[in-house]
Order: sequence, then C-alpha cells, then structure tokens
Amino acid sequence: MKLVFAIVHDEDTPRLMAELNKAGFRVTKLNSSGGFLRSGNTTLMIVVETEKKEEVLDLIRKYSSSRQSAINTNLTPSAMGGSYVPYPVDVTVGGATVFVVNVEQFEKM
Repeated sequence: MKLVFAIVHDEDTPRLMAELNKAGFRVTKLNSSGGFLRSGNTTLMIVVETEKKEEVLDLIRKYSSSRQSAINTNLTPSAMGGSYVPYPVDVTVGGATVFVVNVEQFEKM
C-alpha cells in the first residue's frame, strides 16, 4: 500500500477531490498554506493499493493545473527616499507537490 500526500492549490481542490471520489478513492483533506506566497493550499491524503498509485497520480496531474498570477512586491528604491512602491511580479501558482510513501499497516476503524 502507498500513502499519497498531494499539496494542491485551493482552486483545484474541489474538482480534484470530486474526480478522485468518482474513481473510488477515499480522500482526507487538510487545510494548509504555502510559505512563499502564503496562498491557500490543501493537502490531500490518499491511501491506495500499490497497483492503483499511477491512476491517482494521473488524476492529480490532470486536475491540478499551474497558472500565472501577478503579485505585488514592495520594493524600496534608494533613489526614492526609502518609500515603498508596489511592483507587480508574475509567478507560477497551482500545480501539485506530491509525496508517495510506503504504508506498513492501514486500518479503518
């Protein structure tokens, strides 16, 4: 058995969970937040038989899309006397970070 941890963007979570459930996979949802952009993320935990691991990973790939987003940064140009100027920067958000670990024992009580 395998335990799949998938950290996905909040916007992708409802659709991904629906598709995983439709395919017969049980999912545990944990709310989390990213450290870099402090954006909303969700950590999904899925216990799956080893032979079904690729099916889960394919669904995560399909329903966790990365996209460009503009964020404002505060720059302090020395020529402007130390005032803050919001400066938009494009960054990639979304997608998924996935960890797969072996499960020695699994019990549903």
